[in-house]
Amino acid sequence: MKIVIYSTNFTPELTGIGKYSGEMAAWLAARGHEVRAVCAPPYYPAWKVHKSYQGSGYMRERWQGVDVWRAPIWVPSTPNGVTRIVHLLTFAFTSFPLMLRQIFWAPDVVLTVAPAFVCAPTAWLTARLCGAQAWLHVQDFEVDIAFRMNLLRGSLLRRVVLRMERLVLRRFDVVSSISVRMIERLIMKGVEHKRTRYFPNWVDVSNVKPTARSSAFRDKLGIPPNAIVALFSGTLGGKQGLMVIPEAARLLQTRSDIFFVICGVGIMQSELEAASADLTNFRMIPLQPIDQLGDLLCMADIHLLPQDSGAADLVLPSKLSGMLASGRPVIATCEIGTDLHGIVSQCGMAVPPLDKEALAKAICQLADQVDWRLELGKRARAYAEDYFERDAILARVFDPVKDVNLRISDDAIARRLPGNEAQSTE
Repeated sequence: MKIVIYSTNFTPELTGIGKYSGEMAAWLAARGHEVRAVCAPPYYPAWKVHKSYQGSGYMRERWQGVDVWRAPIWVPSTPNGVTRIVHLLTFAFTSFPLMLRQIFWAPDVVLTVAPAFVCAPTAWLTARLCGAQAWLHVQDFEVDIAFRMNLLRGSLLRRVVLRMERLVLRRFDVVSSISVRMIERLIMKGVEHKRTRYFPNWVDVSNVKPTARSSAFRDKLGIPPNAIVALFSGTLGGKQGLMVIPEAARLLQTRSDIFFVICGVGIMQSELEAASADLTNFRMIPLQPIDQLGDLLCMADIHLLPQDSGAADLVLPSKLSGMLASGRPVIATCEIGTDLHGIVSQCGMAVPPLDKEALAKAICQLADQVDWRLELGKRARAYAEDYFERDAILARVFDPVKDVNLRISDDAIARRLPGNEAQSTE
């Protein structure tokens, strides 16, 4: 097939949508598909265009068999509600001519990744003008998140924007998303049941394997070899409730055997550094190269996955799959009834969002009960292998022979994920 992937974020970004869009494109190209990507230069999660792309304007390059077309984008130094909108609109504007050029290539599929939803109308128009399948893949509900977290405000604005969103969603041939709850939300927004697809994020389980504790990172950070490490690795974004981690670390200062590590970059970095400046049991390091991801994740004994309650049912954190693949238990701050709770309750622990006392208590429980911690780690790895394995997910989604299996039937929600099976039998 000839496939256009329209994604603001793309490789070489190490986290989030850019990572998954790049891996998807490379996977498709390696299997004989002709793939083009229309994207912005890399800027996330540092919110700064990578130095090798600064001042470059429009670019075209070849990467792992993928024809990559890049359009300029304005990146705010201090992203907020208004600047984020302008930021995304600049890419929608600059990428418009690149998308129209794809019409003459006559693709079979135009697959658009949201965010940025403002690019969806251009993608739909491109697909219609060349007779391609119009496919929208929703990584998170940016409109809902923006209003729920007060990045955008006003009842009139909310009604107008949600009506526009509903109108656009209903025009696509296929609308996919990464979790069962998000599929349900698409249907609530007016997408026909038969047009939805379950398309979760994945992990390369051959690259992230359960191993003994990684000593290399511990040595660099001055952490004793037998200490318990509670790790968060990923984008330091505002919708994750990350401040609960240094707060829990402060409560556990007397536990000399427990250390906290945050690995990442993002808009919350300065606040986290300030909150942890006087903590001896706390370390912060930048994002690590992808070839060191396995060692980094296996440095941990426990993975931390905080999430703001305002975004709990609007996104399933992509970093979860890597955490599970490392064979370590996960402690997530999430509400009962969310997809994240359904998964983590089987191979880790779930505590209420922003509850530092509950998080500290859960860390102590896993630190002190070695056998239980190891058993939860085994369950985590098994879950990753069964439900988040990269090749199985991408083969299922892009194999037209199995197209019937891509649609969520009325009773498939309970069968898709063991977390939902468990909930349905309680």
